[in-house]
Amino acid sequence: MENPLHIFELHKIVPLSLFGLDVSLNKAVLVMFLVVGLVALLMTGTCTSGSLVPTKRQSLAEMLVEFLRGMIHETMGPEGMRFFPLIAGLFLFILFGNLLGLIPGSYTVTSQLVVTGVFAMGVYLLSLVVGFQLHGVKFLGILVPPGTPGWLLPLMIPIEMISQLARPVSLAVRLFANMTAGHVILGVLFALTLSGGWMIGWLPFSFTVALYGLEVGIAFIQAYIFTILTCVYMGDAFHPH
Repeated sequence: MENPLHIFELHKIVPLSLFGLDVSLNKAVLVMFLVVGLVALLMTGTCTSGSLVPTKRQSLAEMLVEFLRGMIHETMGPEGMRFFPLIAGLFLFILFGNLLGLIPGSYTVTSQLVVTGVFAMGVYLLSLVVGFQLHGVKFLGILVPPGTPGWLLPLMIPIEMISQLARPVSLAVRLFANMTAGHVILGVLFALTLSGGWMIGWLPFSFTVALYGLEVGIAFIQAYIFTILTCVYMGDAFHPH
């Protein structure tokens, strides 16, 4: 059976070098360009239509805007709307990246830990910058849970520091692990289908179809989870406990 992890291997398509750095084009880079293009096409095409009677694409974009606006208001408050472009861009990039990865022959960029790690670390560092900008040194109060007695502070502060440092790690690994695991299972089932012949190949194939539908749902769920946790972390910067 072929190694199910071969679908995550990246090979240079167009070798490029910039100031000694390897900036070669591979399948993941091309898919990311495609994702950005599709997101831009969806939003810019909708905003410039100017139609009084909304089209299907315009209705979809309006529902998406209302959904993300509600998410921001619930976690960050009205002042968090200045980060709407970031939240919307993050959600759409992850969602389109997840969905495009389900197309045979494409590539799932969110199955790369370096991609999810950069997103998670960027979001977390931004929340720290915003928190210190708004509250100054008082923002360090997030390391002290409300109602903690003074004699417990030497124990609670290290625990809270570990909890804070674990945020970007869990945020990155959750998305990466879910996308990777789903595609590995699909690869194994497809291989069993091809190697089993028509007599027994129908059984893994039926599981493949069901799992494929599940993966479509997971693509939406993981994009939502990453985005809502981003809003929660930013909300802690606006309203520390």
